[in-house]
Amino acid sequence: MRVILASASPRRRELLEQIGLDFEVMASDTEEKTKHSAPEKLVEELSRQKAEAVLERLPGGEGVLVIGADTVVARKGMILGKPGNKKTAVKMLKKLSGKSHYVYTGVTVLYRPQEGETPTKVRRRTFHEVTKVTFYKLSGQEIRDYADTGEPLDKAGAYGIQGIFARYIRSINGDYNNVVGLPVGRLYREIKEWLKS
Repeated sequence: MRVILASASPRRRELLEQIGLDFEVMASDTEEKTKHSAPEKLVEELSRQKAEAVLERLPGGEGVLVIGADTVVARKGMILGKPGNKKTAVKMLKKLSGKSHYVYTGVTVLYRPQEGETPTKVRRRTFHEVTKVTFYKLSGQEIRDYADTGEPLDKAGAYGIQGIFARYIRSINGDYNNVVGLPVGRLYREIKEWLKS
């Protein structure tokens, strides 16, 4: 079966390669819009939008499995996405320094059967995973130095746990891979159980 990751994230690509999945990458070009403010609802909705946008671009008749994902960081009800610039990254890291926060990843899997297969309708499974992360207290200089690397600019919450920022992680409660960007253990189980049913 053709498997497509609806994301250009190199981290998600590495995670799927790590579990031995044979897949293609086709980034979603959809404009991300949601009315949800609860992080778990927001990431599920955005993961659905990404997966559906990619499925719509694929020609009919071919059996395909599309995986969409979205990750955010949340602290005290405030959602922290990708900072995009150094100033915003510094602000985010100051908020998270010495404290705990939660990383939410929503995942949507769409399965479109091959022509002639039954059932003929597209099947969808959406779920989310949550991981609690605690930082050591960071000095202002440490925050500025990390922001200067450019690493935090395209990462939810302004940090990459798999990079140099690992030195500031005090504890993780939950799935580490979820913080990187894709809970691949849960994803594999969901796909396996789902396709058996």
